[in-house]
Parts: sequence; structure tokens; C-alpha cells
Amino acid sequence: ISYAGPEADAPHQGSSSRIECEGRAVIPGFVDAHTHLVFAGDRSDEFARRLMGVPYTGGGILSTVAATRAASEDDLFRQSAERIRRMLAAGTTTLEVKTGYGLDLATEKKLLRVAHRLAEELQVTIKTTFLGAHTFPEEFLSDRDSYLDLIVDEMLPALAPEADFCDVFVEEGAFSLDQGRRILQTAIDLGMPARVHAEQLSHSGGALLAAELGAMSADHLDWATIDDADALAAAGVCGVLTPGASYSLRHPQAPGKMLLDRGVTIALATDCNPGTSYFESMGLVISLACVLMDLTVEQAVYAATRGGAIALGLDDHGLIRTGAPGDLVILDAPSETHLAYRPATNLAWKTIQGGSLVTG
Repeated sequence: ISYAGPEADAPHQGSSSRIECEGRAVIPGFVDAHTHLVFAGDRSDEFARRLMGVPYTGGGILSTVAATRAASEDDLFRQSAERIRRMLAAGTTTLEVKTGYGLDLATEKKLLRVAHRLAEELQVTIKTTFLGAHTFPEEFLSDRDSYLDLIVDEMLPALAPEADFCDVFVEEGAFSLDQGRRILQTAIDLGMPARVHAEQLSHSGGALLAAELGAMSADHLDWATIDDADALAAAGVCGVLTPGASYSLRHPQAPGKMLLDRGVTIALATDCNPGTSYFESMGLVISLACVLMDLTVEQAVYAATRGGAIALGLDDHGLIRTGAPGDLVILDAPSETHLAYRPATNLAWKTIQGGSLVTG
């Protein structure tokens, strides 16, 4: 962005192209700070079973692992690129992509290669997260300590140069606090900032672990308490909230207003994944956050733009100011309020990525 301010003070732009917005609102491009975007397979049958009352325990992840291991790298790229193109068309210009559907070194490497290829070929900003500690793979269910050793001794040293962050799913049935601490401390020692799947299905202690380790973010936080919020605020840990996942699971929403009131910086994210939140639209996420989390439109839009950038450590993203990347969304509406007001409509009239018009 070369200039932002009153038109009367704008410098002469020479031969630059001009877009007449005709009263439409212009906001920063959405920053989706939590996705599991690279995967293969379909879990619509699992969704249908949940509608009939079958509780979600996290076990469905292994079906996605099997499909993802079997898929070729080109197939994973093609399917993931289709998702990103839809996200771009809905105004997302920056996103985080987690691994975690490989759970072996070769497939986790494959997922990171796909994520880097997506960033290069689609010209979208992607930050990558290693999530080998998503769940325990089937071949290690009877020997979980060996899988923990595999993550710490082999996966992390091999993948630290390829991934920006390391994440752990701290939850009953997944990884304990002590296991999460061991993995994340090893990652931190290798130069990988920590993220934590925390307090999603129960109150697991993951938020306090994130605060203890000075993590970049604690994500989900559906069961977060005031004590958790105070610890996150004091440690400067961003809370990444995923209202689509809570909606799909029919779980209580994260206490967004309480977290803000206690001084926690929050972000909103789609948590795009095949099992619990097959959401691709940040506009819909904003509406859910306003209606179900008691956020104002301004708070939700900030969380979906600047908040997401903070969660990813991107100092110059998610805002409109001179010197920032030209990542913008022109809404087909006179104000950002319409994002929450009209959740079933894609209001991204045009998406601008890095100063170039990519959709619209």
C-alpha cells in the first residue's frame, strides 16, 4: 500500500489502474489463522452420525489420515488449491495450514511440500504448522510412548526447517499436558514457536500450558475459564477462536466476549477440516462470532484480519496503512456490518492480493 488517507491528499498514481468502489466498503484481506486445509477423503458420514447423536471423540481423524497417506502429492495439491481458490473468492488472502493428517515422517513432509507449493503457485501468503501430535496413529495405539519418541527424536528435527510453528492437540484421548510440554519445548528449542489446540472438547489445561510456554496462540478455547484468560493475557498469547467447529459439533461456543474483557487478543478462523469444521468462508465465521459469541461486528472483523495476523506473527498484515501488503477485500456492501447481517452471501466483490486483483 503506497498511500491510505483522504483522496484530496493522495499522491498522483501515474499509470496505476483504478477501481471505482462506488460506495462499497474496503477492509483488509481476511487472515485465517487456523486451518487443516491439506487433506484427502470425505467424512460427511461422520457428520450425519453426529446429527443422530453419536458423540465426537476425535477418532475420525484416523480415517482422514488413511485417505491422505494414500493420496498422491499432485492430488492433494489439486484438491487443496480448489479450496484456496474458493477462500480467495470469499476474501481470504492469508492463512495458516497445519499438517497432522500424515502422522508419519514421509506424509508429514508431503503435506508441507504441498503447502509450500500452494503458496508459490497461488501467490497466497501461507504460514505452516507441524501438527504431528494431532492424534496417535493406528500403528502406535498400543505403544504411544514410541510415537512420542518418534515426534521428538525424528520428526521435529527433520521438519523444523520446513514448518513455521509446532502445534499439539492437548485433550483427553489425544496428548496429555506432559506429552504436549515435551513436544512443544523440543520444538521451541529447535526454533519453532508453539501453538496449542486447547480446551476444545473439555477443560484440559492446554490454555495454561500455552501461557507457560509463551505460545503464539491457544486455539479453540471453548471451555476456557477466567483463570485461563488471565494467564493468556499476561503471557501475550493470542486466542484463536473457531466458531464453525463449535457450531458443527453442537458444542458451547468459546467465551469470546469474556476473553476480550480480560485482555486477550483474539483471532477468528475457519478451522477448515473434513471432520468438524468444513468451513471456507471467513464472512460466515464473523457472523457466527457476532451472533453466538456476543462480539460486535468491529471486534469480529478485527479478529478476522488483524487478530489473525497477530496470531501468525505477521506484523504488517491484516491492516490498511502505508507500507502494508496490498491485501484488501472490497465488499459488495456499504459497511462491514453486512458480513454479519447477510451470512449466506459471499460479499467479497473483489479480492486484492499483494496489490493485484485476484478475484472479481
